Amino acid sequence: MILRMRITLALLLAAALFAPVARAADPSASLKRGTPDLKSAGPMAFGPDGILFVGDTTGAALFAIDTGDRSRTEKPAAIKVENISKKIADMLGTRPQQVRINDLAINPLSGNAYLSVSRGRGPDASPLIFRVNGDGKLEELSLENARFARADIPNAPAAGAQAPAKAKGKGQMPDPRSLSITDVAYVDGRVFVAGLSNEEFSSRLLAIPFPFNSEVDGASVEIYHGSHGRFETRSPIRTFVTYKIKGEPYLLASYTCTPLVKVPVADLKAGAHVKGTTIAELGNRNNPLDMVVYQKDGKDYLLLTNSSRGVMKIPTEGAGQAASITSRVPDRQGLGYETIASLKDVEQLDQLDGARAVILVRGQGGALNLETIDLP
Repeated sequence: MILRMRITLALLLAAALFAPVARAADPSASLKRGTPDLKSAGPMAFGPDGILFVGDTTGAALFAIDTGDRSRTEKPAAIKVENISKKIADMLGTRPQQVRINDLAINPLSGNAYLSVSRGRGPDASPLIFRVNGDGKLEELSLENARFARADIPNAPAAGAQAPAKAKGKGQMPDPRSLSITDVAYVDGRVFVAGLSNEEFSSRLLAIPFPFNSEVDGASVEIYHGSHGRFETRSPIRTFVTYKIKGEPYLLASYTCTPLVKVPVADLKAGAHVKGTTIAELGNRNNPLDMVVYQKDGKDYLLLTNSSRGVMKIPTEGAGQAASITSRVPDRQGLGYETIASLKDVEQLDQLDGARAVILVRGQGGALNLETIDLP
């Protein structure tokens, strides 16, 4: 009996000693109850345990929100919702013209789709987040008394700031504040945030440790823009993915007009000025919208959707050896790609599983549909 009691006490002591360690390792441990003060809902990405990162460009902040969506499924159901903007508008009691869908993110645990939405237009638009499950059920994610954390984005462009003179009239940068966060991604305990700052070299990448603390490492990024024939520091990354080349982590990033650039993650240190390597020019007069990386038949590909050049399937096998583009390019150069003819008017996409993606696509009459496709 005495021996059994000693063993029991030892186990209880061990549990007490290791419990703080387990809690500290819990990604959601830093989240507090409350209502996140979102001023806008823009780029999104999922982290561990159903935690959704939401970029707030108006408020110059990144929010981590616990969705409570942790149900695991090996084979997510295909998602299909026609005219989703109208369905959201009907739920909100407004017109589809007053609903703007800003981003799409798939929870890798449950396979549910999340949409960041603006109700209304301009600076007074209300931010909302909607969830769509495999049955097509659409519901607003309640933020009241949610578990969340906030990280402020330093040195964001001032609200109402004017675009640089070179960008005026070209539709690229009408409001630098709206580009303070252009894309986000969670990788190995850090959230990478692309966008513009108010600094001299305004195009930058932030690395924010999660759980959030006071540390925000920022690096400015310079690239050679082949279509423009010059080095640039003010053009923001529009969309990016993380990818390993010879075992080393890189960001593969796409810019307006449409250079594809590789940036070593190891170079993204606080205060660094990084020169990205332009490995492809994918075509001018074009704006990249969204991108995923996937594997098919033993090879890796990027799937990149664009404003005017369709959906591109880009093999990554030459990314490590690709020569840097350092002179003007009339249209296309570097890594080649295939345009997927069956995918037109795709505005957003995210990977559902190893073989499928969910897309936000504009259909007949301009209606936005949420659909599941096989990765090409």
